[in-house]
Amino acid sequence: QSTASILKQRQRPMAEVIRVKPTHDGTYTVYRGTLAVICGLTRSQAERYEASLTRQQSRDVAAI
Repeated sequence: QSTASILKQRQRPMAEVIRVKPTHDGTYTVYRGTLAVICGLTRSQAERYEASLTRQQSRDVAAI
């Protein structure tokens, strides 16, 4: 395989943006793209989890 095709396979698609959204019951859910990663968190917990996933994703991209 060429280096370009290996890098293409390892890169995360743009759909995997990490974000926090409030729910109808007053808790928060963390999403990676369209996938709900974790739910039922307080806003503070969700923001810390989001930051952790973002740091992890940044390290993964830097390792490429």
